[in-house]
Amino acid sequence: MSDQPEMDQDQPPEAVGTGLEDRLAEAETALASTKDKLLRALAEGENMRKRAQRERDEAGKYASAAFAKDMLDVADNLRRALASAEGGGHWDEPTRNLLAGVAATERELLAALERHGIRRIDPAGERFDHNYHQAMYETENTGRPAGTIIQVLQPGYIIHDRLLRPALVAVAKGPATVEPHIPG
Repeated sequence: MSDQPEMDQDQPPEAVGTGLEDRLAEAETALASTKDKLLRALAEGENMRKRAQRERDEAGKYASAAFAKDMLDVADNLRRALASAEGGGHWDEPTRNLLAGVAATERELLAALERHGIRRIDPAGERFDHNYHQAMYETENTGRPAGTIIQVLQPGYIIHDRLLRPALVAVAKGPATVEPHIPG
């Protein structure tokens, strides 16, 4: 007995060749489908690897955000201490030294925050931007264009490219517009 398929006596030799061609076409289709599935699986694996790397990078970049947010209160308190001492003028030597120490501490804290990608937003005189500022109130008749920040109540902070805390601001309000009366 041979490994050759038996030829059907009733079929012409061309018909047997057509069966082999059909099987070859099916095998090629199955191969193409398997190749497509393999390429898709490889692409998905690569996408997952890139996504995981991006998430790891972001986690490292923004890991200090909670700690930094807590430190902002310290920076605010140092700024308040210095602001309350401004205009005192006739301080004795120990008080001047204390104020110089508080100012040095504030500078060092802000420099440390800056080294870690955290920078202060102090937008006085800028246009109000709801992405970075939180309006606490509006004031009319300021002599400034509507939407201009006229006072910074509390500076904001950004960590790398994300908002850590919005700046609390007062905004100039434009003059009231009068609707024209249309007789009707």
